[in-house]
Amino acid sequence: MNPKNALAAAVAAALALGTVTVVAGQSTAAAGTSVAQPGAGFRAMTADARGEAIRTAGRNAPATARELGLGPDERLVAKDVLIDADGSRHVRYDRTYGGLPVIGGDLVVHLSENGTITGSDLAHQGAIRVAGTTPKLTAADASAAAVKHARHVKKAKTGSKDGSTLVVYAVGKFPVLAYRSTVTGEGEAGPASRQTVIVDATSGAPLDQYELHQNVTGTGNGVNVGQVSIETTQTTGGYTLTDAAHGGTIVYDSYNSPQSNPKQNARTFSRTTNSWGTGTTSSRESAAVDASYGLAKTWDYFKDSFNRSGIRNDGRGAPAYVHVDTGLLNAFYDDDCFCMFFGDGSSQNGNTPVTTLDVAAHEMSHGVTAATAGLNYSGESGGLNEATSDIFGTMVEFYAANAGDPGDYYIGEKLNMSGGYMRRMDNPAADGNSLSCWTSGAGSVDVHYSSGIGNHFFYLAAEGTGAKTIGGRSHNGTTCNNDTFSGIGKDKAAAVWYRALSTYMTSTTNYAGARTATLQAAADLYGTGSQERYLVSKAWAAVGVGTALPDPGTGTPTPSPSTPTPSPTTPPGGNALANGSFEQGTGGWTQSADIITNSALQTARDGSWYAWMMGYGTDAVESLSQSNVAVPSTGTPKLTFWLKVSTQESGLIAYDTLKVKVNGSTLATYSNAHASAGYAQRTVDLSAYKGQTVKLEFAGTEDTYLSTVFLVDQIAIG
Repeated sequence: MNPKNALAAAVAAALALGTVTVVAGQSTAAAGTSVAQPGAGFRAMTADARGEAIRTAGRNAPATARELGLGPDERLVAKDVLIDADGSRHVRYDRTYGGLPVIGGDLVVHLSENGTITGSDLAHQGAIRVAGTTPKLTAADASAAAVKHARHVKKAKTGSKDGSTLVVYAVGKFPVLAYRSTVTGEGEAGPASRQTVIVDATSGAPLDQYELHQNVTGTGNGVNVGQVSIETTQTTGGYTLTDAAHGGTIVYDSYNSPQSNPKQNARTFSRTTNSWGTGTTSSRESAAVDASYGLAKTWDYFKDSFNRSGIRNDGRGAPAYVHVDTGLLNAFYDDDCFCMFFGDGSSQNGNTPVTTLDVAAHEMSHGVTAATAGLNYSGESGGLNEATSDIFGTMVEFYAANAGDPGDYYIGEKLNMSGGYMRRMDNPAADGNSLSCWTSGAGSVDVHYSSGIGNHFFYLAAEGTGAKTIGGRSHNGTTCNNDTFSGIGKDKAAAVWYRALSTYMTSTTNYAGARTATLQAAADLYGTGSQERYLVSKAWAAVGVGTALPDPGTGTPTPSPSTPTPSPTTPPGGNALANGSFEQGTGGWTQSADIITNSALQTARDGSWYAWMMGYGTDAVESLSQSNVAVPSTGTPKLTFWLKVSTQESGLIAYDTLKVKVNGSTLATYSNAHASAGYAQRTVDLSAYKGQTVKLEFAGTEDTYLSTVFLVDQIAIG
């Protein structure tokens, strides 16, 4: 969650018992008390109770849409409801526009026990507006464009069954009519890899693309959970691998069916006795035992830890298929069929089935993410998606307490890869590809590698810094800022992550948004002034995301060890501002929302990063600021920056404004009346602040109708 995802004006919509209560003011979900909340704060719900809660939310959806300021062509579809121990509830919706699915249209509404709204999180702020729902391109044109733009598969093609579907793409500030296409070809997931490509329905320009199979891939040897107990079902004449205790989960033998149709030759596992497998690959049952055990332990972990009943929290088990394809060194979850697939490995790993405990838990956790935040599988949200599966795959390994596979923070260590693991959370960069620290380019890195930022955060939040031996393996919690601190423990860290995922994150959440979401979750569970919340902020700062909160024990920020708080100085190059061109991402700046971006939907004046303010077409406010700025004490100091204004307004009346403020005083105002074809340099005299330390702020305001976008880049004070 981040402030941009809270409503900019008064928002209210009570979903309890069909009532509507209006509350003035902007807020997020109410912070919890100092007493820890078990189970990430959620009540256990029966399938019937959950179903009725979702139906109630559905009945209230029209009223909710009106109160949120959504347009007449928009509809909300209730997806899930979570209820806290104190009766507060969190209702998650998907959104449609003119009957079309909206990618990036999901949102969460938070309500108190009496139905009063306390906050909201929207993947896309405000109402959806597009010029129309009639595309210039045909579906065939879109399919051709998708094949052309597909990067993750070779010999790309689209089929009539998985062709192009018209959608509204609302991941950026300006929603656009688009086509979502499914492209198949040869890729990381094998010869039948599938990729989603989203193209503009007017121009065919690519907007996004990502693999559909959220998978674990690698090379190595060995996967075997050893002798374990599994749940089976007795039938006439014998037993089947049907786990009635875990939602009727069934493990099938795919019998080497192709990935494109894993059910083609599938059959159930059955035998006359209730003894399964031999612990070796000579028995086809051995891999099925691994899968059955891993999925059951994952179910139990989510149930015991968070009162969650199955992937979708509806008590239903997802089918799993082992022995998929031939020579498939891969495992993946597919939300389209609500099922999981496991390959037999290849010659690269001695043809060992990819069914380790942490792999099975990783794949099932992808389903939990799909059922909650629905994190887009590209950019930083894709890295968070992968990190979530690594986090819970690791937690299930600890939970299972299997002597043959003790818990640790290594991913796929039982696969005997050449480096000893697929990924490691304490030091992600050790594999030579993963990111340990956030950078401005994190969103363009493969999601399996950008996940390292989230993995590293979680390890530090759980275990803190320093060298440790965990599960018989060496771990070393190094940081990106040379800080040292203790952790809050893995169970608390997991509770914070799960609550953030299920309650505050949306499909477009990035790492900055994940920080905000986890801080709110920690406040809910342990209190706003708790050490847990403070240490969560320390862990984020340690991976380069934001700064640490003030230490609740002293009320002042804790500096890095032996490093005094610096006085304001002029950075190299004569610019008193840090990161004035934003090429280091958010470094140096405080933003009220996801303002600093490298989105391809707009262009920077120089480089690839810029500040994108406003553009909602509804009541909204935004702020971008930098404090502790030393205005030069000699000459005639001035502020310069490049500004591009584009608007849907007409005329010279200032409906939407961008104000330049120093220490709270407005020095210049720009508006929709300053619309320009490109960037124009602006100059503000700072002589009145010569030699002073000041706070610089860009403050944006937009009215109810029509949008104005203010793009700012290359800001300097000198």
